[in-house]
Amino acid sequence: MKVLAINGSPHKDGCTYTAIRLMADELEKQNIEVEIVHVGNKLIRGCTACNACNKMAEKKCIFDDDIVNECVEKCKEVDGIIIGSPVYYSGVAGTMKSFLDRFFYSGANLQYKVGAAVVSLRRSGGVDSFHQLNNYFNLANVVITPSHYWNVIHGSNAGDVMQDGEGVQIMQNLGKNMAWLLKSLDSSKNEISLPQKEERVWTNFIR
Repeated sequence: MKVLAINGSPHKDGCTYTAIRLMADELEKQNIEVEIVHVGNKLIRGCTACNACNKMAEKKCIFDDDIVNECVEKCKEVDGIIIGSPVYYSGVAGTMKSFLDRFFYSGANLQYKVGAAVVSLRRSGGVDSFHQLNNYFNLANVVITPSHYWNVIHGSNAGDVMQDGEGVQIMQNLGKNMAWLLKSLDSSKNEISLPQKEERVWTNFIR
């Protein structure tokens, strides 16, 4: 089994990476491969709502000059996904937001795969950002990994993060729970059919 982890921080080996790495260590202990992709330092434009991706035979973003479509392609081969971001102004970092908008809308097929969101921050805004990340999962029918607290870890640098004993435990527990959920879904796939996908009903409130 394999998990794709998206590091949405501008800092490659900073707090967000450390949180993801704590999870990845637990997953790898159970023979689950983890690939960490760093997107937070890239130039990634936001979604323009052109809807061209929905008109293509192979769903992908029409803007093919950054890492978004590469990650959409990677999703075809993974069983789970981790998305991690630092907190900027009580929300997800800007580049990560641009990436996620296009990644999820254009064609990342994550339906009934396992997901986990993690957030790193110095002080405040963690829960707001955590909920923001989970909104992507909820709209994509991703099975969200449970934990014993919100998936938030504190620190101004990677060293600080490791001093947040509760945060470290949350990430390690999250990794263990994700491994359990991945294996549970895998073992049941031949016994229990996935829900049938229905055509989505769209209701506009302004007519």
